[in-house]
Formats: sequence, C-alpha cells, structure tokens
Amino acid sequence: MSNTDSNGVRNATVADAEGIARVHVDAWRETYSGVLADHHFSEEAIGRRQQFWTRYLSLVPRPGRMVVAERDAAPVGFANSGEARGHDAEHGFPPARPLHLFSIYLLAAAHGSGLGQSMLDAVLRDDPAQLWVLRGNHRAIAFYKRNGFVVDGTEFIDPAEPNLVELRMVR
Repeated sequence: MSNTDSNGVRNATVADAEGIARVHVDAWRETYSGVLADHHFSEEAIGRRQQFWTRYLSLVPRPGRMVVAERDAAPVGFANSGEARGHDAEHGFPPARPLHLFSIYLLAAAHGSGLGQSMLDAVLRDDPAQLWVLRGNHRAIAFYKRNGFVVDGTEFIDPAEPNLVELRMVR
C-alpha cells in the first residue's frame, strides 16, 4: 500500500464506515447520474450504506481485503475484494476466477492521483481475479484493461434496473 504526505491507501476499519458510505454514494452520483434513479444518491442511501459497511467491517475474520484511500486525511475512495461467491460476484454465472473485485470507487476529484491503482494493487495484488463493470463506463474499462483484465463475453442485466448491463472482466 502506498502512503505519501497527503495521499494514502490503508486497511479500512469500522471507524471508516461513515466516510466509505459517503464516498460510495457520492462516487455513484458522479458516475451513474442519469443512469440510476435519484434515490440511490439520497441521505437515506448513505445511511443504508453506512449500516452495510459497519456490519462488513465488523466481521471477524473479515471475508476478503478492504482498503480506504485518503487525501488530506479525508476518505476519497475505497476498494474491496474477496472470494468469488454470492450474488454480487456470480450474477447467476459460475465464477470465472476464485477472487472477485466487489467494489472500487474513487471520487472524481482524486482521478489521476494514483490512488485507484494503489487500491486495486492492495486488494487484488497480482492474483487472477474477476469483476463486473457497467457497460459504457469507458474510464473504468480502460483502467481494468491497463491492469490485464479482458471482457470475457458474460453479461448481466439487472432485473430491477434493466438499463444496467454489466460486463464481466477477468485476468
């Protein structure tokens, strides 16, 4: 994990749950506004995310790796990975790799800072892995391709949000 004077990536703790929840919803707003319904960006959504991340970060042992990226001691991103099982990893398809990148979000103001790369390296290392990415998210797809991922042809259409088509990428 990297650490500079004002930017760094470190293991996430329960105390980070609120900041991670805010980054989660704010990054969704920046990335998916006009694609997702506005209720995904509400204060209630932040509260639900905070509850989710508090529960996850309280698990002992934690199922996977989770890091938070900071700039000037404020959270600007997070990433987590784990075993490729469960709905979020599988979407009804057998896993293609044993490790799954469940999430990596970085606020737009921190794009280009190297923090996204540091987070990805921290949670995946050089291990074979899979992930799902929204079709049309060209910035994310290019980032994953630079890190050795390729689209494997598997697509998932969310029944609750049919305009969301996710592509599976593997390395």
